[in-house]
Amino acid sequence: MSWRGYAHKFGDDINTDYIISGKHKFKTLDMNELAKHVMEDIDPNFYQKIKPGDFIVAGKNFGCGSSREQAPRALLAAGIRGVLALSFARIFFRNAINCGLLVLECNTSPIQNGDEMEIDLLVGKIYDHTQGVQIEARPLPQVMIDILQEGGLVNYFKKYGSFRGV
Repeated sequence: MSWRGYAHKFGDDINTDYIISGKHKFKTLDMNELAKHVMEDIDPNFYQKIKPGDFIVAGKNFGCGSSREQAPRALLAAGIRGVLALSFARIFFRNAINCGLLVLECNTSPIQNGDEMEIDLLVGKIYDHTQGVQIEARPLPQVMIDILQEGGLVNYFKKYGSFRGV
């Protein structure tokens, strides 16, 4: 299970209101509409820069703030495949997995904005083809990998009815 895309780098403490501002997330439930506004308070042209399959790369505490699922769902709708960060707010991390958004903790310091990235989830490696470096990701539990492979928790339960092995 691997993905390729380009890095869009941000700093520390990117909260859920930066990901999708409250001025938008309370007006509509249409994720395609919300997708047009992801990260706009930090980069007003962000939506125009991304291509399907791209990655957000950040520092520590990504996704702090609100526990609403609009943030990871809007990122997915915008075409973002995953987020690589030094650390995540726990509620965002779990919401992202449940929605099917790849989230990996790793050292993001070598990655630069615009780098071509490849993520191999099954071996836990991130390849930055632009910088020529390989980065180890903190391994995800198998159940989280299974949920991501199915496109989120709802799809997982539709397929299996419960957690496998439980």
